Amino acid sequence: MPPLRRWCIFVCASLAAAAGAYAFAKHLEYVKMHTIPPGLQAFDVNGPVPTCGRWKDTMPKTRDPAAYRLYINARKLWRSKIEWQLTRQEALGILHDVQTAANQGDWGARALMAYFYRNGLGPLEKNHVLDPDADKLVEILRSAVAAGQAWGYYDLGVAHEHGYGGAAQDDKIAWAYYRKAAELGSPEAQMTLASEYLKAGRRDDEETMITCAYNQRHGPAADKFGSYAELRKNFAAALEHYQAATRFGSKDSAVALRIMFDTKHWSSRDRQDQLALKGLEILPDPERENRYHQIYQALDLNPDLKLTRLDKVLPLPPAELPEWNGIQDAIEPEPDGPPSY
Repeated sequence: MPPLRRWCIFVCASLAAAAGAYAFAKHLEYVKMHTIPPGLQAFDVNGPVPTCGRWKDTMPKTRDPAAYRLYINARKLWRSKIEWQLTRQEALGILHDVQTAANQGDWGARALMAYFYRNGLGPLEKNHVLDPDADKLVEILRSAVAAGQAWGYYDLGVAHEHGYGGAAQDDKIAWAYYRKAAELGSPEAQMTLASEYLKAGRRDDEETMITCAYNQRHGPAADKFGSYAELRKNFAAALEHYQAATRFGSKDSAVALRIMFDTKHWSSRDRQDQLALKGLEILPDPERENRYHQIYQALDLNPDLKLTRLDKVLPLPPAELPEWNGIQDAIEPEPDGPPSY
């Protein structure tokens, strides 16, 4: 065989081998990226329902007081205005303090930094201080997962569902994270699984998952129970669930209760509904409507509010309304020190 031909065969074979090795390496990388990580298992909508955890059990039992106070004060300022109303100086201060608290290990600050990396901070040119950064977001989520924190599992599942920040787009992996997050007590994950069980016709299992979230004072879970009860015309149960959801911080339930006492809406109900509501002493009540509207406005601005004193300032009928000094009477005050679980 002529030397030139042997050389051509050798070069072609070498190129083919290199191409094969590269393709094999890429295949291994793909398999690794699309393999459910250790410690997780695939979610089977027809399989057993995960155990019902509590997210607080996955969190550190203590928090550094200085880091916590830095974070909570920055969050208060951030929640005190619609974001476009923040000045650039305010936005810079919020970012600096939350980042500092996160660097000092406060998990709440790390979760808020994850939110900022997902959405950016400052929507206008005059107050814009941070662009979204999916890579840094996922870096925080992976550290939360490494610490066994339920919220990190749920948010990393979202990253895999949509495929950003280096998290491969893979529904199987996403749902494995959702399943683990629900098991650890993420109310958002528990509600996500509940929705899948409903689609599969497993109503009892849907209720089990919603109850898991409800028992952790999750507003959307209580609101869901309220809407189901209202659809069944069980107004007594609907009112109790909506009131609980409002205490937990659900603006949707505050709206539902406002509508219950709205004169125009009440008058448009059919006769049977009106009789049922009258039996519960639920009648048009402009004062109650106004108070729930104020609560909705406050929760729309600051969904972190917990209205633990709601029943004292805005009890359901037949209790009479006490004097109203504004929504601050219903709000649970922020603790002076780190919260205890």
